[in-house]
Amino acid sequence: MRPELFRLFDIGFPSYFVLLVTGFMFAIGASAAGARKQGLNPDVVVDLGIAMLIAGVIGGRILHVIADGYFWDYVHLCTEPSKVNWPLEKAECLSTTYKGVWDEAQKVCHPGSSDCFAWAKFWAGGLTYYGGFIGASGVAVWLLRRDKFPLGKMADFAGFAIPMGLVFGRLGCLLAGCCFGAECNLPWALSFPGRSGASEAQAKAHLLATKFLPSLHVHPTQVYESLACLAITGFCLLYVYPRKRYAGHVFVVFATLYAIARFLLEILRRDDRGALLGLSTSQLIGVAIVVVMAFLHRKLRPEVAPS
Repeated sequence: MRPELFRLFDIGFPSYFVLLVTGFMFAIGASAAGARKQGLNPDVVVDLGIAMLIAGVIGGRILHVIADGYFWDYVHLCTEPSKVNWPLEKAECLSTTYKGVWDEAQKVCHPGSSDCFAWAKFWAGGLTYYGGFIGASGVAVWLLRRDKFPLGKMADFAGFAIPMGLVFGRLGCLLAGCCFGAECNLPWALSFPGRSGASEAQAKAHLLATKFLPSLHVHPTQVYESLACLAITGFCLLYVYPRKRYAGHVFVVFATLYAIARFLLEILRRDDRGALLGLSTSQLIGVAIVVVMAFLHRKLRPEVAPS
């Protein structure tokens, strides 16, 4: 696990965010190349990609704050920090870096002061894919319609560019130690170091004596999703794109395949997911996306003349 990919001028750059942006840059480059081959202006794609990146980060952060189970922590960080438990040892809690308040009775650390803007600090971690997907898609539709750019063709570029970006993004999750899976004993299972998300969750579930111990071996769900996205990228780019039946077909296939893959992977995940009706937030959104994509496919596909 490597939460920070590197440091520059004593500023840490989170692995997840760095690889997420790297993946997005690859996605923008792939879309621009596709647009150039179609005789479209690639500069429009680059400008659109930057706008989508900003909107995606905002949307991903908002959904994380609302739906991932940390909403009240962010509220209490502003109103009553003593209700927030930091996963720190006593020495770290009282250090000048954190300036926390150690609760000797509960053996937990509380923030030493309020922070009403913690919810906005996306660079510190905490983004959800579907929040980013919804935010970026909304901005893309608005900008493309405003600029009278062919929406369907751009959507097809996104159909192989987005999963390509997610290949990098999920590897960032692996380095950050988030999005971990259930316990297992498979040969490729991973153990995360003490104080990781997996260790904390297992300690809460009384599977570990303390969160400072290395986690039990778990499914590397981050790797599973990265490989799934790589497969979706290849399928959409090499098979669907050359055979697409209508503008937007590649995007419909990508969104459907990703929603199904994500639904299944959610079964194996054990990080805080948010839940309603027995399903995680991502599973509920995935079901909605499959329904919407089925409707779009039915509406956009060309009519087949009766024989």
